[in-house]
This record gives sequence, C-alpha cells and structure tokens, in this order.
Amino acid sequence: MTYRLLSFVMALVLVACLAPTGAAGQTTPGVTNATAPPRLADGRPDLQGVWDFRTITPLQRSRRLGDRAALTEEEAATAEARAAETQTALVESIGGKIGAYNAFWFDIGTNVVSSRQTSLIVDPPDGRLPALVEGAPRQVGSLTRDVPGERPVRYRSGGIGLDGPEDRALAERCLVGFNSGPPMMPSGYNNNMQLFQTPDHVVVVNEMVHDARIIPLDGRPHLDGIRQWMGDARGHWDGDTLVVESRNYTGKTSSFDPGATGSFGSGETLHLTERFTRVDEDTLLYEYTVNDPATFSRPFTVALPMRKLDMPVFEYACHEGNYGLLNILRGARADEAAQEQP
Repeated sequence: MTYRLLSFVMALVLVACLAPTGAAGQTTPGVTNATAPPRLADGRPDLQGVWDFRTITPLQRSRRLGDRAALTEEEAATAEARAAETQTALVESIGGKIGAYNAFWFDIGTNVVSSRQTSLIVDPPDGRLPALVEGAPRQVGSLTRDVPGERPVRYRSGGIGLDGPEDRALAERCLVGFNSGPPMMPSGYNNNMQLFQTPDHVVVVNEMVHDARIIPLDGRPHLDGIRQWMGDARGHWDGDTLVVESRNYTGKTSSFDPGATGSFGSGETLHLTERFTRVDEDTLLYEYTVNDPATFSRPFTVALPMRKLDMPVFEYACHEGNYGLLNILRGARADEAAQEQP
C-alpha cells in the first residue's frame, strides 16, 4: 500500500523535475553511444547479469512537455538534482506516518534513463497510454480506504473489503510483485532482475517476490488451454535481440498495471512482446509492446534501458512473516466485535 501513495506523490514531483527548460535534445529512444555487446561462446549476445531498472523517468510524458521526445543534458541534470534533493525528505515523511518503511528501504533512484527520453512510452509518439476501449475493465486502488470492486482484485495495492484475504490486492497477498510484471515497471524498491542463458532457455528472475520465468527458445508452441500468472512465454532470436512473446495470462491479473493510476483490462486478452538487447557492457535495453485490443485502442511500446549491477539479487521473503495481511483481517474482526458490544 505504501507504493501506491509514493507513486502518486512521485508523479507530481516528476512533472516539475521534467518540465522543459530549453531546446529539445537530439537523442532517440533507447541508448546512445553504443559499443559492441559481449558475446557467449555460441556467438549469441551475452544478456546475463543483474540489471537495475530504477529511474525517475515517468511512464507517461507530462502534457506540459508537448511533443518533446527527449530532454537536453541540462534538463536531465536539473531533474536528477531535484530528485536527489526531494526524495529522501519525501520518503521519510511518508514512511513514519503510515507504519511503513523509512528511506533506507526505498530504492526509487534519482536518474533519468540514459537516452533522456521524456517518457518510458515511446509509441504512441505522444508518450501517453492509448485510450481505453469502451467497457474495458478498470480498477483503481486506494491507500486510505477500500473501494468497491469484484473478486479477483486485479490491482496491486489496496482492497475492496476486509471479509477475507481474497478482498485484498495481489501484492498485499504476496502473489505478485508490483514491478516484476511482466512487463517490468520501475517502482519504489526491488527494481532489479537477473537474467541467465543456456543455448535453449533464458531465465528471468525478479528480485521482487522472487518471480522467475523460464523461457524456452526451442520453437515449441504455446500451451493450449492452460493459463498462468506470468503468462506462457516463448522466445526466439531476432538478430542480436532476444524476443519473448507471452500470452495465456490468467484472468486473475490485469492486462496492464501502471501503478498509481490503477489497472486495466484482463490478462486473458493480453499479448505481450518483450525485446532484450545488450547494447554495451553496462546497458541492457528492455522494450515491450502491450497488445490488448479488448482494453486499449491500439498497442503501445515502452523502452527502458537497464544498467548492470555488480552485486547479487537478495531474498525477498514476502510470504514468510507476512503479518500485514493477517493483522488487517484481525483488526477488522476486532472492530466488528467492538461494535457489537452494548
């Protein structure tokens, strides 16, 4: 629940941090000044390593930036300086008041992405999420109150009631991480993933909730009639880029959850295409396209350069000692008992 409030406040901060102060930069989405990527013995690019995807670059471009696709170097430096000045105080002020973590546990980052793009969304050209299809399911959570809704609760934080664990959101129940996706999205902490390769498989392990996807590269067909929390992924190489296509998501998850603004659609209609490109020694370009004609009026594409970390991922023991959910329900029962007293 901390993440939803933090995301909302950070969105307001980023509008100010990324406001235009000069002429548009001459960068393009992705990464500039690329060098030849390292390769494995079989000649394939070496995508392995621990990759950090925290950034203050927002998912959607601020309307104040108009058609600006990139920041200048000066604008990027200003935005990063503002983030460094404001985020510690911001997180400290939130953490102590709602029984959450202090600033030590958050890992938002203070950097814009290396391409200096004004939004992670690079298509449509306006850097905004496409319009929703009429009637597309949408759920919006709340940090401070329960909101009306139906089971399953598809969004990540909050809930629709206190009758049982099924009334709480997915991340509160430790069923999914709020940044691991797929697709992966920067958030409040644990913005790290580790990638492993073999000749016929790739494994993507997210530090958040220890989600792991084992992706075959041997051309096998997608599953027939079996739906999975993280989708049914199949990979292939397109030149030096690993392409992963996923479908057959369960209807218990949303088509897309951008964070503070809520979740959209049903995973049952999602077709996700991810692209992993090793640009240089220290950069892995992660791109994905969300294609869900039952939810969005057109597909959209995100480009998120990840930076190499020289450290391991750590255990995220979400279920173990998960007293938060237990105490939410205990507190509700205690309130009910108190109300029954004469």
